[in-house]
Amino acid sequence: MTERILSQEEIDRVFKELRSRKPADVAERSAQVYDFRRPDRIAKDQLRCIHLLHENFARSLASSLSAYLRAYVLVNLISVEQLSFLEFAQCLPTPTCLATLGMQPYEGSALLEINPALVFPILEMLLGGTGKSTNRVTREVTEIEQCVLDGLYRIILNDLKEAWQSVANINFTVESQETEPQMLQMLAPSEALTAVSLEVRIGDASGIMNIGMPSIVIKMLRQRFGQQWTLRRTQPSDQDQARVLRLIQASELPLDVRLRGPSISLRDLLEIQAGDVLALDYPVSRPKVLEIGAKKKFFCQVVALGNKRAALLGEKVPEKRPPLESPAELAEA
Repeated sequence: MTERILSQEEIDRVFKELRSRKPADVAERSAQVYDFRRPDRIAKDQLRCIHLLHENFARSLASSLSAYLRAYVLVNLISVEQLSFLEFAQCLPTPTCLATLGMQPYEGSALLEINPALVFPILEMLLGGTGKSTNRVTREVTEIEQCVLDGLYRIILNDLKEAWQSVANINFTVESQETEPQMLQMLAPSEALTAVSLEVRIGDASGIMNIGMPSIVIKMLRQRFGQQWTLRRTQPSDQDQARVLRLIQASELPLDVRLRGPSISLRDLLEIQAGDVLALDYPVSRPKVLEIGAKKKFFCQVVALGNKRAALLGEKVPEKRPPLESPAELAEA
């Protein structure tokens, strides 16, 4: 039995095949990081849906507060992220304006925090002032001031309910009010929370408004989020198409019939004088094109209609239009 010696080319080919070969159990051995301290974290696609939902809430709240305060209000969504309740509470200023929100018919409570830099200008405007005071107030909100803010809470919670209406019918109500984040005992420190941060600008004053919702409640609604996106992807019904057609039937579109002739240089154009003759190089028999809204739609011929010119429509221009110039037309030109 003779020993066969491999050439260098064969050795290189063997090593190349080994490097390119993937083990069959790679998919089985791949693992995902799971944090057992936060079992209620929600999926990223659901988080994106919550982001879009609160963008609508920000626009609606800006309009409602502008009418309520009789001042221009701008609301911008800053972030939507998942935190533990302890991390969320540590990010809040002290003192601040906190409200624990009921979420009927679902169990659990949400949290609404309005920064003092925003609360006191609003209070000043509600009590007849301009809200342009430069003094920064850092004290706690009194009980009387909390009663004055009831109207503000009513507007915020109504817009929040309308924003969530597309997913679930949640009735937000104020259950209690606090000023110290450390005094809150609504959730366990390690429980996951979906935190929504919004910036509110009223004239020269600006502040942050935070909304915290238990992630376990949002996970209960994950099928509702899926249904919402499914409904968005469905095709419009015949009634919807007919309604849109009725709305756009009165629209006006420009009609143009152009003679697509030769081009001219800018030098020749500047030298044109009265009495000069321009050769359009466009045969009479060649069909013109009628453009509707800058899109080629019909072949046509220019005809006389009394003392005016009109376009006699012919065939419809195909999507991939063939050349308009036939060899006979080129010979005629």
